[in-house]
Amino acid sequence: MFKAVLIEKDDKGLRAQVTDVQDDKLPAGDVTVRVEFSTLNYKDGLAITGKAPVVRSFPMVPGIDFAGTVEESSHSSFKAGDKVLLNGWGVGETHWGGLSQRARVKGDWLIPLPKGFTARQSMSIGTAGYTAMLCVMALERHGVKPDSGDVLVTGANGGVGSFAIALLSKLGYRVTASTGRTNESDYLKKLGAADVIDRAELGKAGKPLQKERWAAAIDSVGSFTLANVCAQVRWGGAVAACGMAQGLDFPASVAPFILRNVGLLGVDSVMQPKAARVAAWDRLVTDLRGPLLEEIAHEIPLDQAIEAAAGLLDGKVRGRVVVNVAG
Repeated sequence: MFKAVLIEKDDKGLRAQVTDVQDDKLPAGDVTVRVEFSTLNYKDGLAITGKAPVVRSFPMVPGIDFAGTVEESSHSSFKAGDKVLLNGWGVGETHWGGLSQRARVKGDWLIPLPKGFTARQSMSIGTAGYTAMLCVMALERHGVKPDSGDVLVTGANGGVGSFAIALLSKLGYRVTASTGRTNESDYLKKLGAADVIDRAELGKAGKPLQKERWAAAIDSVGSFTLANVCAQVRWGGAVAACGMAQGLDFPASVAPFILRNVGLLGVDSVMQPKAARVAAWDRLVTDLRGPLLEEIAHEIPLDQAIEAAAGLLDGKVRGRVVVNVAG
């Protein structure tokens, strides 16, 4: 038996509970992991509350991230005792995920825990920090450099936004943070933001082309926010887009792309090949200031995950939530 958050659905609707699960209920896979830490991401919040059809089959254990120790393996790359982590690959959506004391997955989805990080630290970073690193690397490939000008980060108080600010600042970029919680300005400046603006400046319909303000941007919001950000990026700049907290729509024009040569760079963290994952995590080891993890993340036990998921969607959670599933 092991404890897990289990989401079930029947004629009475969807419900999530922390419960005991029999070992023989684990899904198919060639590696079984004793999970030590998981996280709460926006997608996990949607899955647990049922506010969006994230879960594709029931019952489901949510949790798109986990870190722990291999218990059993028939995969050539892993053996019992190895420290591993997982981000994405549909776990928590189509395959049981990390908000559980045990997980069984395909070994191809795992990567070794990066040297320099503990399991808890890796989950303090999780998909949010890993995605932020992918976004930074996408901007670098586009040619954005610290001397190019200010970089905007939207959704700044969220997980991706917090890490994007910390990473960009550490690399020498001047960062402006956009947030709906300007009362958190001290926190954002502690992460490295030079300026903080209210998200209301970007959240409504705007002109197709606006004053050039940003050399680049990392956006986790989508909708009108992403459209306005693109309209404000300088000639030759780029926007790395990785989220849709405001919406899936993109009410924009082609003007920024064909008149200002702006690049819109889509960043997906779920299906990245192993080499890209390892590269991003290697960069996190060197480019993230370790002490900031304590500023960005806080820890909760597994039995508080359901309540915390609702708070996450309501915008009441700052930074990252690490879930101690072993305790």
